[in-house]
Amino acid sequence: MGPLSAPPYILHITWKELLLTASLLIFWNPHTTAQVTIEAQPAKVSEGKDVLLLVHNLPQNLAACIWYKGQIMDLQHYITAYVIDAETIIFGPAYSGRETVYSNASLLIQNVTQKDTGSYTIQIIQRGDKTKGVTGHFTLHLETPKPSISSSNLHPREAVETVILSCDPDTQDVSYRWWINGQSLPISRKLKLSKINRTLVIFGVTKDTAGPYECEMKNPVSSSRSDPVTLNLLPELPKPYITSNNFNPMENENVVALTCEPKTQNYTYVWVNGQSLPVSPRLKQPGKNRFLILPNVSRSDTGPYECEIRDRVGSMHSDPITLDVLYGPDFPRIFPSFTYYHSGENLYLYCYADSNPPAEYTWTINGKFLQSGQILSIPQITTTHSGRYGCCVRNSVTGRERSTFKTIKVS
Repeated sequence: MGPLSAPPYILHITWKELLLTASLLIFWNPHTTAQVTIEAQPAKVSEGKDVLLLVHNLPQNLAACIWYKGQIMDLQHYITAYVIDAETIIFGPAYSGRETVYSNASLLIQNVTQKDTGSYTIQIIQRGDKTKGVTGHFTLHLETPKPSISSSNLHPREAVETVILSCDPDTQDVSYRWWINGQSLPISRKLKLSKINRTLVIFGVTKDTAGPYECEMKNPVSSSRSDPVTLNLLPELPKPYITSNNFNPMENENVVALTCEPKTQNYTYVWVNGQSLPVSPRLKQPGKNRFLILPNVSRSDTGPYECEIRDRVGSMHSDPITLDVLYGPDFPRIFPSFTYYHSGENLYLYCYADSNPPAEYTWTINGKFLQSGQILSIPQITTTHSGRYGCCVRNSVTGRERSTFKTIKVS
């Protein structure tokens, strides 16, 4: 790029003098265009590095050069100027402290940032004929960094959730492009790009739209592509079902273990018996609640049970199963409580004992079998019907029997 010679003297002037100098320099150049070219060295520059804007094809009789940020040559965009004869540098309002102008009109920018990208204009002043002057334009682009893809959700529920992919970092003066399965994005109602293509929205992700995805950042001097990202689809929640070691346990004798199937990962299990069941000393839900254990089953545990599996997206209920606890019979009772009757009245006795399944009933009088059934009815009793009446109850499943007695006197 040829030898560079930094000027020996930097001119510090007042704002009034700066305005006068700028107006004189602009007066000398009535926007005549010549074949001045500008080259960036290096051609690809990364953020934080230095870049030299090297000017080629300078005209003869160079008197001064002025650099502007952008394509507008006014005081607000004025960076710095170099006056050849005076070997003087003049700084402008757009000077950041990192620019150095040389006698060959080249501009060095140190520690380049994203704010330095964009257009630069050089205005060249010639000696002699002040009606002549040339300008040159150059657009500075930084080398694109390797992008990466961020996702609003890397584990979406299949056909249910919407995912937003972003190509990072957010960079100025670059274009964004996306690929799926190594090919450009197809036209689809399930895929929507943002205005500058940096963000990709995927509606109701399915296996066809799960990826792998890649994004590219590109500008006129470089391009870079991300590593591929594939979405890990969560399958639809399976409908659970309940298994049990015993659907007909005996009260205070059997331990019941209910299991919610199937066994799955990343799910939470909830048990319901009319309402969500809490963990208690006699109602145990070990592990992740997939097992419901009733160590001392009682008749109050009878009823429908459901299990529910949940994840962060939704839930699914099983069909109810009924736990039928066998018990009894309890101690029987005879109704009504009357014990004295008159001859000619009707004797009506009713016996009841709580039992599952229902108990079998038999009646005796003075130890002798009288009849079967829950109700004893004798019309127009006489004194011969006086005696000790007994009600015997039996549960044929549990094998238990209970009896109660009542003395009836007929006068």
